[in-house]
Amino acid sequence: MIKSELVQRIATANPHLYHRDVERIVNVIFDEIVDALSRGDRVELRGFGAFTVKHRASRQGRNPRTGTTVAVAEKFVPFFKTGKELRDRLNKLNGSKH
Repeated sequence: MIKSELVQRIATANPHLYHRDVERIVNVIFDEIVDALSRGDRVELRGFGAFTVKHRASRQGRNPRTGTTVAVAEKFVPFFKTGKELRDRLNKLNGSKH
């Protein structure tokens, strides 16, 4: 599902809301998550999961095509850990398919 599909589903489920308002709400939520992560904060959505930022130290990598050593700079990467409720629902769904 992409963001526009999410907006469409929410708008369809809530016909009393304008589509542009739903789109604005979704954008504000995502922007707040990104802002919090950029500050180094943890974002937890109970039952869904938690977003954090992990630090990756600089290291020596290898170019797979040429085999030469290259320096890989340090970086920060987003990390998502699923919540228990989400894991349980996914496993329940997958368990019923087999």
